[in-house]
Amino acid sequence: MNILVIGANGNIGKLTCNILAEQGHSVKAMVRKEDQQEHFQHPNIEAVLGDLEQDFEHVFKDIDTVIFTAGSGGHTGPEKTDAVDYEGAVKSIDLAEKHHLNQFIMVSSIGADTPEKGPEGLQHYLEAKRKADNVLLESSLNYTILRPGALTDEEGMGLIQAKKKLNEQGSIPRADVARTIALCLGNERVSHQVFELIEGETPIQTALENL
Repeated sequence: MNILVIGANGNIGKLTCNILAEQGHSVKAMVRKEDQQEHFQHPNIEAVLGDLEQDFEHVFKDIDTVIFTAGSGGHTGPEKTDAVDYEGAVKSIDLAEKHHLNQFIMVSSIGADTPEKGPEGLQHYLEAKRKADNVLLESSLNYTILRPGALTDEEGMGLIQAKKKLNEQGSIPRADVARTIALCLGNERVSHQVFELIEGETPIQTALENL
């Protein structure tokens, strides 16, 4: 499979690229700066330059799947959040439709469905995620939207909770988010699905089958 990872320089993006490359996929890792390209040394990974705030259609050549892991985080200004988390996502969705791609996997955030209930400092970020998710939901694409809880840098055990609505807060290692992304590729069980995920006691594959 030929996969474009948008936001590859982020922690989840790097982990995802490496997992997919080890599985034998051909991965395009989209990064903004030349010095970020050196982070990707696996022969199955091609680090390509692209900026969500500019024209980046060239990175869509010869791919069939997009994974959008880009995010400004909850601590940047509103303009940067809108430019990356909303406008950048919409551009990516539009290009995926234009190029008739097979699957679009979006990494969103738990709470994106009700941003007004989130912490005050994160409400604008969650609203940008909500709007981007809605554009994807209304697109013609075969989408999968993951909404992880608070992200940690723990190694992860490959065990999660995953439901359309968990109705509880929790955290999840970035490594397990990346593992979940990899198991969503080409997985009909998660086609046109939106689900929340936090750490739990169920193997990822089983959790996805039970959605």
